Order: sequence, then structure tokens, then C-alpha cells
Amino acid sequence: MSAPDESGELEPRGILLSMARGFRMRCPHCGKGKLFRGFLKSVDRCDRCGEEYSHHRADDLPPYLTVFIVGHIVVALFMGAETWADLSLAAHLAIWIPVTLVLSLVLLQPLKGATIGLQWAIRMHGFGGAPAEADH
Repeated sequence: MSAPDESGELEPRGILLSMARGFRMRCPHCGKGKLFRGFLKSVDRCDRCGEEYSHHRADDLPPYLTVFIVGHIVVALFMGAETWADLSLAAHLAIWIPVTLVLSLVLLQPLKGATIGLQWAIRMHGFGGAPAEADH
């Protein structure tokens, strides 16, 4: 956890770096420890630096982002395929259902990690590092 410096200010945390570490499913603080112990179950504490993650609240943002991103990719690819080829409905279903499922499964865990990294970087939901901060 970050301690206040001489002026009483908490040291800044890099948002993009923390989110990138989380996206790689690593601890946003040290970048070395694993962030997940299961597909979507985060660790309670980093095994390298000891940062606690049991209180994070990623909630609905990762699935929302997954649907948003995958929806845009699949719809764009579908529309492109519809323009370039004359495929039957069965062919479209055979292509786009698996693509949607695979993209969703590939993106969900990294997006949850990035969300946890964002919360850590901006000191949300108990990641504050200072006892005076309260989550209201």
C-alpha cells in the first residue's frame, strides 16, 4: 500500500500501467503476482507484494465492456462478410456464434483485471492506502 509522503500526499499511481498490468492478469501494484486464482475469481492477496484484492468491486463493468467490444467487432465483421460474400443464414450462424463465444471468453478475464487495475490506480473501494478515506 502507498504511504503518504512528507507533504501528506499519497504517491500517484499510473492508471494506464495499472490497467495494463491488470489486463495481463497480473497484480496492478507490482506487475508480478497473479491476479486470478480461477477464471473470474481474483486472489485475496498478491503472493509477491501482499496487496489485498478481496475487497475489489469489479461487478458489472467487465461483462458490459466485453459485450460492447465483442458486439462491435462481430457486427463489423458480419457486415463486411455480408458485403463480400453471399452466405446462407446457417453459414452465418456457424461462423458468428463461435466467434462471439470465443471473443467473449478471451476478453472477459483481462477486462476484469483491467477494471481491478483501474480501481487500484484511482484508489476506489478500499484501495486508498489511507485510513481517512471512506467508501461512501
